[in-house]
Amino acid sequence: MNTTDLKQLPARPNLEQYRKQAKDLATLVRTGDAGVLRRVNNCHPHSAQLLDESPGGRFALADAQLVIAREYGFESWSKFVKHIEGLTRQNSPISRFELAAEAIVGGDAATLESLLREHPELVRARSTRVHRAALLHYVGANGLENYRQKSPKNAAEIAELLLSAGAEVDTVADIYGKSTTLGLVATSIHPKRAGVQIPVMELLLDYGAAVDGVPGVRTPLVSALHNGRPEAAEFLARRGAQLDLEAAAGVGRLDVVERFFHEDGSLRTNANKTQMELGFLWACEYGRNSVVEFLLNKGVDLQAQANTGLTGLHWAVVGGQAKTVQLLLERGPSLQIRNVYGATALGQALWSAINGDPETDYVAVIEMLIRAGARIEDGSLAWLAQQGGGSLAVRARLADVLRSHGAQT
Repeated sequence: MNTTDLKQLPARPNLEQYRKQAKDLATLVRTGDAGVLRRVNNCHPHSAQLLDESPGGRFALADAQLVIAREYGFESWSKFVKHIEGLTRQNSPISRFELAAEAIVGGDAATLESLLREHPELVRARSTRVHRAALLHYVGANGLENYRQKSPKNAAEIAELLLSAGAEVDTVADIYGKSTTLGLVATSIHPKRAGVQIPVMELLLDYGAAVDGVPGVRTPLVSALHNGRPEAAEFLARRGAQLDLEAAAGVGRLDVVERFFHEDGSLRTNANKTQMELGFLWACEYGRNSVVEFLLNKGVDLQAQANTGLTGLHWAVVGGQAKTVQLLLERGPSLQIRNVYGATALGQALWSAINGDPETDYVAVIEMLIRAGARIEDGSLAWLAQQGGGSLAVRARLADVLRSHGAQT
């Protein structure tokens, strides 16, 4: 069940309005409206069976209520009703939790401190939404209701208020399977953009967070590598996180990577092919060129995607790593292999130039790929003209480069 793309309730919701919405939805489903059916398919766990006979199928009022409840992040209509009833009662446990969550994401330390002082049990309370997050998880700004994925500049102060009040530093929420706050912070873009990612992780570790996470959950360091957060991964490595072959390659620790290989180039028993391939991909994305070269010399498959949907060349393009792209091109990779989105390395570079980090010079990577023989696909200029992302200057520069290499309008 989705825990992020959720509708937001008003501060004082009217339950009768939602009952009416459920009745209306049950009626609208029978019209076969595509948008209405999409809502049902997105939110009802048994939509296929309910709608298989006719536009309305066996869809009943109870099913409409379930769809609405899940759109707001609740597993059932009864839990949704209980939450709304709690919000409408002043100073109920539910309303206090919601006030505290708002204070956390808004950086309102005074309100949070007051709530924790007056209601000390609040620090261990859980959200009634499906993710069952504790207040500390909201510091992670990740995997929770999207309108609360925010990182205030004083996020470390907010986290310390919670931890000093007794929040369990490694408590687990039902987010991305299972997650601790350290894992959420390490993988989130919001604390990174706010400049608080490292200070908050530092604080969590100082309060005893397990640097390698809890059993059954992917380690925060590897999660950071998978989610484009190399600085967080490097920080965790410095704080003593264990480095398997994938992790060592991703953070650029060639000295550790070398220990996973015998002198004849074969892998030792404490490493495997999947770790080698994933480590190679992250080394490409993050420009760990000494590791990239070492693994290539050890026979890693240049075209491996390791279930990520992208080759090392694609990942180097995503990261805007021009030197890594050049290193890979010297090994003669296929320039026509497509990623999971159907794009060649050049197609990926064009998309990244529009949608990626504006500080990265993807145009230089594009020119490098074209010089190496990458084919400009028909319609590239038309596609570019339809894009709304990126700056006007970047789009104009891209168009000039494509035309200079023979692209036709």
